[in-house]
Order: sequence, then structure tokens, then C-alpha cells
Amino acid sequence: MIQTNSQVQPRDAQTAMWMSTIAFTVCFAVWTIFSIIGVQIKRDLNLNDTQFGLLVGTPILTGSLIRLILGIWTDQYGGRIVYVGVMVSAAIATFLLTFAYDYTTFLIAALGVGIAGGSFAVGIAYVSKWFPKEKQGTALGIFGAGNVGAAVTKFLAPVVMVAYGWKAVAQLWALGLLVMAVVFWFSTKDDPQLAARRAAGIKPEPISAMLEPLKKQQVWRFSLYYFFVFGGFVALALWLPRYAVGVYGLDIVTAGLLGAAYSVPGSIFRILGGTLSDKYGARAVMYWTFTGSVICTFFLSYPATTYTVYGIEGPIEFTLAIGFVPFTVLIFALGFFMSLGKAAVYKHIPVYYPNHVGSVGGVVGLIGGLGGFILPIVFGAMNDLIGVWTSCFMLLFLIVSVSLIWMHGAIRLMERQKFPALAGPKDLPELEQLHAELERLRAQQPPRATEPTRA
Repeated sequence: MIQTNSQVQPRDAQTAMWMSTIAFTVCFAVWTIFSIIGVQIKRDLNLNDTQFGLLVGTPILTGSLIRLILGIWTDQYGGRIVYVGVMVSAAIATFLLTFAYDYTTFLIAALGVGIAGGSFAVGIAYVSKWFPKEKQGTALGIFGAGNVGAAVTKFLAPVVMVAYGWKAVAQLWALGLLVMAVVFWFSTKDDPQLAARRAAGIKPEPISAMLEPLKKQQVWRFSLYYFFVFGGFVALALWLPRYAVGVYGLDIVTAGLLGAAYSVPGSIFRILGGTLSDKYGARAVMYWTFTGSVICTFFLSYPATTYTVYGIEGPIEFTLAIGFVPFTVLIFALGFFMSLGKAAVYKHIPVYYPNHVGSVGGVVGLIGGLGGFILPIVFGAMNDLIGVWTSCFMLLFLIVSVSLIWMHGAIRLMERQKFPALAGPKDLPELEQLHAELERLRAQQPPRATEPTRA
């Protein structure tokens, strides 16, 4: 008999969710370790900004690219063993980082550290299998809050690095990840679908079957959504300190705290996004996300501008610019909407693709992670080309506007396909009633007699 969610013990489901969340927090802390220790490595190796950017971005890139195959393996062999394998591999790579001696070896080590970022695809597939559809949004939202691991590194790693050096940070983070792997293995069980499949003697689907859903345009539409809500969120968390220093003249410490403060609530509100997706539907939450984000990015895109009005007594000049306080309010509002969207996107996946959460979630996470790697580079390039600080928000405004239009168009198309009557002419209700009445009267009238033909 195939085991279903209704046969799952609530205690096992809760344990799987919370242990996965804690493990994801530790993995995310390791994944972003170069944001802190990279500063000291840059000084030690005398790296330029381009080399430093590549070093910091390499774990983000590899952690994103590996999500697809990890998601497929999770569907095939179960999230428990894959999750532990990810943590052990990343722990070894993080420890070996301390033996790197030049820029090339640091890049190679960064490739291994990036494995920790692939844990997201594993956890999403593993956790979703423990809960029914009506509770998956909340469960995945709680799991996704493990993004707060980035803030853990930003707050704790500088203290350890100042006291003991950057190598101590890498060693302690590696040890923490290894301990987490052991605790996770002994405290969790195989997911219900895997247990049922093994009991029935059913072999896992081949990779070709796992990749079949990727032929659907819908999957790539979800990927664009996640490119904005997750990739844009990560990119802003990395870009905000530089933006705040350049635009508002903050010192680097204050600007760094702003970036950390942006990350923490943004991760926690993901739980709210999952709960709202369960209550009101993921589609409604995505409309809220994109509408709110369009408004925020529109105002954030407006560059400081000086106007000259030629008055009666001479020119009158005034400047329109967003001050630091309004900017902070808008940027946190944008982060709030993005966090709701991060949960809503992944609420869709187990509903539409219940048997391919790993592969579909993996490719969606891959595209989203690439956004976190690509967008900061594009932000810098746009600064150089356009010469306007707010150009980064102009780009985000364009991305979210396209996402909103595509989503609305796709939804309208699905509605027309499900209810063909919606494709008919849409007149005013009064005119539609009048038209129906005229048709009724015509049907009641007897047919006219045909006049005889005259010779």
C-alpha cells in the first residue's frame, strides 16, 4: 500500500521540517562565508575588485548550478541521504579552504563551498513530501526562512575573524556543518514517498523522466518569478552596502549593518508568505508581490533630479530626491514583498508537479540563484554605462513589470481555456441582458409565410 501524507505521523513531519530548516540555516551561513572572510583574503592576496567579486560570487554560482541535479537525486533517492551528503561535502570543502595558498586554489575551494547552496533544492523536495497541499505553503515558508543564515555569518563571522583570523571562521563553520549532518541523519526519517516506493519495490524514475516537466513554459515562468524575488533579494543584500555608501555617504560599518538588517526580516517574512499562500492561494500572493514591487521599484528608480522653473523674478530651482529614511522604508517594503513571493513561487511547484518537486524546484532555484550572482555584476555595469545610481532599481522595475504582465496573461489564457465563455465578447451587463431578451423574443416569433411567386 502506498503511504500518503494522511498516514504520516505529525511528529515526524514536524521534525523533518524543523531539522531541515536548521540545517538550511547552517548551510546558508557557510554558503555566504566569503562575504566576510573574503575581505581579509582580498588584503592578503592584494586582489583587485574584479578578482574579489569573482571570489565572492563563485560559491553563489556553483551553489545555484548544482541545484538541478541535487533536486533530481532527492526525488530519486530521498532527501535525507542527499541532504547529509551535501553537508558533509561542503564541510570538507570549507575545511580544505584553509589550505589554499593563492588565488587559483581559493577559487577551487570556493567551488566546493558552493555545494552548501545546493541544499535549498534538497530541502524543498524533502519537506514538501511530509505535508498535504493545504499545509505545504507554511511548511516551505518556514524552511525557506533558513536564508537568515546569511545574517548569522554577517553578525558572528567578523567577531571570530578579528579574534582568531579568517581560517578559524572556516574551520568552525565546517565543524558546525559536520555536526549538523550527524544530528540530521539520526533525528530524521526517509520521506513518505521514498518509504512507500521502497516497500512496493518500485524503482526511481530515470533522469530523462525527471527532466520531462522542464519542457513546459510554465516552469520557466516560475523561474523568472524566482529570478526576481530571490535573485533580486540576494543581489540587493550584496549591493545595498555599496549603494548606501555611494548615495548617502554612510560609513562601511553602518552600511554593512543595513545590509544585514535587510536580510533578517526578509527571511522571516517568508514564513508569512507561505501561510498566506495556504490561506488565500499562491496566485493571489504573487499578485500582491508583483504589484507592491512595481510600486516600490518605480519610486526607487527615480534619480535625484534638479529642476529649474523660470519664474517672474528669475529662475527657481528645486531638487527632488529620496532621502535616506524614505529609501529605507521603500527598500524594506520591497524586501517584504519579495519574501512573500519567495514562498508563493514554491507553493505552486508541489501543486502542479507533485512527483517532480526536486527537478522543477531545482531548476527554479537554479535560475533564482543565478540572479543573485548575475544581478550585482549587471548593477555595477549599469552604473558604469549609465552613470546613475538608481539604475539598479530601473532594471528591477523592468524585470518585475515583465513578470507581472506575463503572469496575468498566462492566468487569463488558462481561464479562457477552462471556461470558453470567458473568451466571448464582454459588453456592458445591461447590453448583454438586452441582447439575451432580443434573442428570446426572436425565438418566440412565428416564421413568416412565403409569398407566392407572381407570373
